Amino acid sequence: MMQKNEIVKVKIEDIGVGGEGIGKVDGYTLFIKDAIIGDVVEAKVMKAKKNYGYARLMNVLTPSKDRVEEPVCPMARKCGGCQIQEMKYPAQLAFKESKVRGNLERIGEVPGELLDQIMHPAVGMDGEGMQPMKWIDDWPVIGTDKDGRVIAGFYAGRTHSIIENTDCALGVEVNEEILNCILDFMEEFKIPAYDEVKHKGLVRHVLLRYGFKTDEIMVCLVINGKTIPHCHDLVGRLRQIPGMTSITLSTNTAKTNVIMGDTIRLLWGQEFITDYIGEIKYQISPLSFYQVNPVQTEKLYGLALDYAGLTGNEAVWDLYCGIGTISLFLAKKAKQVYGVEIVPQAIDDAKNNAKINDITNAEFYVGKAEEVLPEYYKEYEKTHNGETAHADVIVVDPPRKGCEESLLQTIVDMQPEKVVYVSCDSATLARDVKFLRANGYELKDVTPVDQFPHTVHVEVVCCLHRVNS
Repeated sequence: MMQKNEIVKVKIEDIGVGGEGIGKVDGYTLFIKDAIIGDVVEAKVMKAKKNYGYARLMNVLTPSKDRVEEPVCPMARKCGGCQIQEMKYPAQLAFKESKVRGNLERIGEVPGELLDQIMHPAVGMDGEGMQPMKWIDDWPVIGTDKDGRVIAGFYAGRTHSIIENTDCALGVEVNEEILNCILDFMEEFKIPAYDEVKHKGLVRHVLLRYGFKTDEIMVCLVINGKTIPHCHDLVGRLRQIPGMTSITLSTNTAKTNVIMGDTIRLLWGQEFITDYIGEIKYQISPLSFYQVNPVQTEKLYGLALDYAGLTGNEAVWDLYCGIGTISLFLAKKAKQVYGVEIVPQAIDDAKNNAKINDITNAEFYVGKAEEVLPEYYKEYEKTHNGETAHADVIVVDPPRKGCEESLLQTIVDMQPEKVVYVSCDSATLARDVKFLRANGYELKDVTPVDQFPHTVHVEVVCCLHRVNS
């Protein structure tokens, strides 16, 4: 067993699901953040368990062939956002493919021989650096440094210590101007930043959204209160920034790490910005879920549409539909689409997005997918003399926890020819695939999509076909 503060030399042989390098010293396993496969490193043991421990990278003695000379972002090691920025991009894609495949084999019990046939290479970004990737959303936290100065930045990995940074490499260039404008205003009028330990102070976060096709900008300040003193002065400054379209407040007075509150108050402009994915136009409000990477989102939804294989005659259910992003893609090729989402405002947005795109074959329902679909199935049987409700294709894009078994059972009962599963967590995807494979479905295609380069996260689109008995 290792001892805390012991300095060791170790070769990194593997990488964990959180992006940490894994190596062994005399059979003892160490997890080392910022080390990658092939590195030989000097590390300091920070926490020692019986059979494994955690160590801090001190020096890279021999760099891996997959290590970049210098990460694009100078905050790469401090910040908790981009966990694998030290890896060359092809190695990042290989890691993500391996992560998805490993989960499908271990958790989903999908045979490796089948995956050899149906799993496609990860769809990566064009270009290998950080520069081509700019995200629609930025969520900087507002706080104070040790000198009491108001700062904006992001949490360090696995902590709530704020790393000061107004120029995140993932954000669009105008974000820095917006944040500096807000920080200068707070300093001038002595507006306090929120302190999550004391649950005091006012400004908690800033949501920044940018329309890549429209150049429209949204600023939503999340506050521990109902208003900001001198907010008209702040609005006057922000609205001078070219492209500014929406300035709002979100009240969040709860002692929580959830960012947004439940209510939005318009300060200036309109409550939404507009953007496009492909030819579909979307109005995006502060509480709307929207994929952050516009380039990859188009590829992600394009794959989902391809896997659905629509001919114009199908009835399609889109579960966890959000503001209708996938639903409206599907509606262009389907006979009828039914979308389900638990957030009422998202459904309002979905209905409006259908309207502004002249899409009339999409209906949307508020509620939990795991309640709405089973209830629909039962009611249909009652009102149609025992006839079973049917869907040709069911698309699911659930949160990280995946689908509840009751929902999966209803999907099986409705006997769609295809189930298209879009996942942000390949572990819960694998669990749900195991259930579907045990109940009459078989995997036909699996494609990882690198929605979040330089992080350990990966989206997956897969298609299951009903096996004819």
